[in-house]
Amino acid sequence: MLGQATEAETNRNVIFRGGLQNSRIQFEQNKTGRIAFIGGSITQMNGYRPMVSDWLRVQYPKTKFEFINAGIASTDSHTGAFRLGDHVLNKGRIDLLFIEFAVNDDQDAQHSKRGCLLGMEGIVRQMRLRQPMCDLVVTHFVNPSMLQQIQSGKTPQSIEAHEEVLRHYHVSSVYLAREVADRIAAGKLTWEEYGGTHPKPIGNALAADLIDELLSSQWAKTLPANIAKSARFLPAKPIDSASFFNGRFFSPGLANQDGGWEWHVPDWKNIPGAFRKTFAGLKLLCGEPKSGELSFEFEGQAVGAYVLAGPDAGVLEVSVDGRQFKPTNLYHRYSRGLHYPRTVMFATDLKPSRHSIVLRLVKPSEKGTKRTAARILEFVVN
Repeated sequence: MLGQATEAETNRNVIFRGGLQNSRIQFEQNKTGRIAFIGGSITQMNGYRPMVSDWLRVQYPKTKFEFINAGIASTDSHTGAFRLGDHVLNKGRIDLLFIEFAVNDDQDAQHSKRGCLLGMEGIVRQMRLRQPMCDLVVTHFVNPSMLQQIQSGKTPQSIEAHEEVLRHYHVSSVYLAREVADRIAAGKLTWEEYGGTHPKPIGNALAADLIDELLSSQWAKTLPANIAKSARFLPAKPIDSASFFNGRFFSPGLANQDGGWEWHVPDWKNIPGAFRKTFAGLKLLCGEPKSGELSFEFEGQAVGAYVLAGPDAGVLEVSVDGRQFKPTNLYHRYSRGLHYPRTVMFATDLKPSRHSIVLRLVKPSEKGTKRTAARILEFVVN
């Protein structure tokens, strides 16, 4: 363990900023632990997540662990901030949360730097507000474009924004993306060996090893007998007051509508496009141009929808507080053959007060197009 601690201290890609002892106290003294992982497909897949879980079981063989897989393929940090409550916090006390969104904020959402910050600060600050004892670790995975940027001396935009948040909140991180670049430069690894955007076992093992280094370096010394948990650092002000740290779902079943929309489980077998079993059995609010208007009221600064956008995904027109209707295209470049999960924002940076919203699907401008559908999993409100 001491050897691992020394190695971690000299590894520039294992970044300790504080806040990892509460989970250790829980594991060692109370002999229970609830660990959650939130992210995209890299988290959802059989990859680094089960490896880290196995390592924790080995470190604490007498501790009863519960592991929560809150990874959903294709989702970004915006979706993560809005679903954190339902998919993680509602499970009870979380002792240790692992977060992974650098790749999807980059390649799927293609967020601006501010967009990346709104989502990551939304997750981190929300955790600090609602579960201040929880320890956090963020891992930055990598895709080919991000790797090329690092190799040319640049920091990928999603990682730059996420790191700004982590410094502000004193959250530890694992810079796997740069570790991969460093090892490739040293001739110790190839991109093919690592495995690509969705890493092979060797790539996932590298991520797990770096996380192990981080935790081992902080858990090497014996805990004092009378040590108690303490609330994690919460800055008085967020970096961006519009960040989604008050993000939540708003059930589509609560919206007012003209009667043409249906809140039901779609007949996926008869709808063109691939469908992921993650969403099997879930009710969605489904509509088409003839469905009429949909409306609801909310309190907050931002509003949008978490949707499944397939090959037939259309255009929603949205009016906030009676203002002019503006279009929101639900279709994503990955929608061509897949009912793709994504969060679209209708309005952000609103005054923090009560607002009304009206939505309607419109007929597409292109002749012959079949992109006329909307399938809403949840409305999102910040």
